Amino acid sequence: MATEDDAGVGPSDSYVAPTAADDDDDAWVVAPRTQRNFSPWAHAMLELDAARPTESVPTHAASVPGWRSRTRGRLTDLLGAFPNSTARNAELTDTVDCGFYTRERLVFDSEAAMSIPAHLLIPKTRRRPGPAVVAVHGHGPGKDQVVGLVRDQGADHPGDYARELVEAGYVVLAPDLRGFGERADVTPAGKDPCDAQLVAAFAAGRTPLTGNLHDLVVCLDVLEDHPLVDPARFGVVGFSYGATLALFLAAWDTRVRAAVVSGYFSSWRDAHQVPYNLCGSQVLFGMIGELEHADLGALVAPRALLVESGTDDSRFPVEAARATIDELSSVYNAMRAPNGALHHRVFDGGHRWDGGAMLEFLERWL
Repeated sequence: MATEDDAGVGPSDSYVAPTAADDDDDAWVVAPRTQRNFSPWAHAMLELDAARPTESVPTHAASVPGWRSRTRGRLTDLLGAFPNSTARNAELTDTVDCGFYTRERLVFDSEAAMSIPAHLLIPKTRRRPGPAVVAVHGHGPGKDQVVGLVRDQGADHPGDYARELVEAGYVVLAPDLRGFGERADVTPAGKDPCDAQLVAAFAAGRTPLTGNLHDLVVCLDVLEDHPLVDPARFGVVGFSYGATLALFLAAWDTRVRAAVVSGYFSSWRDAHQVPYNLCGSQVLFGMIGELEHADLGALVAPRALLVESGTDDSRFPVEAARATIDELSSVYNAMRAPNGALHHRVFDGGHRWDGGAMLEFLERWL
């Protein structure tokens, strides 16, 4: 933001347009302003400060059902049209013996001109249908990181939660999101692939988040067809960007029985105040004031939701997460959710994968 010395203006200053007199050479010469705003970011923060929620989280149990229905309607409107479904045409291309489990590479279609590569991890002890989890990667190498094949060199954590899950006995499907792993497009150094996706998708009248959400719904369809999967026992786990989509998937698709949302759940209002925090695949057009993290969590209720927050996470502040959990607790209570269905784990650390409560939580709810 420009300072007074830059002839800039702070977000709280207002702009008064000059008036012109006919045929007056000095019509646009006005008294000097001490500050003006040249910053689109400051302008966005002004709009964010001025935005008020369409509806607040209700405090009375009787108000919850109608509010949740209207929230679902707002989410549907913001997501817009989903891609047209197509035959999945699933193909097994490779199988690797990993000792305790096997790792299969699957490819299947989510649209007529869009395919998804994914790792399917199957514990060798699985003999009958049981629980299955979709493991959604964050920014970084993609599906290979969550299964433990590579590590994101920019992260201070391994983030291999798909490997943790299969070793605990779960069938796990780990897809590449659009723009990552095998689905990465060529982008110049310093160019965020998510923002490049936003430009391409918006030009075509689509939203990247909606496309990724559609792909994850298809992932549930693929798991539903597997003979070793019980479709009544689906979970989803994600960190950061992957947690964004884990929360959306659990809110959108009621087949998800338990969700682990790590390093994300707080509020868009707080997260959006951190410059360059959210990417082009984590936002919906016009979402501020229309939908918040608490609203998405309310659409998950009364199903199980584990939120993990780091005490020093500057991107998704823990105090915002605590405040949102407090709001959401009233919804879970109003819906008479089982004790512990909503759980907030706060750990010492920053923006990183923790997973300290994941296995115990999923064992109880799946």
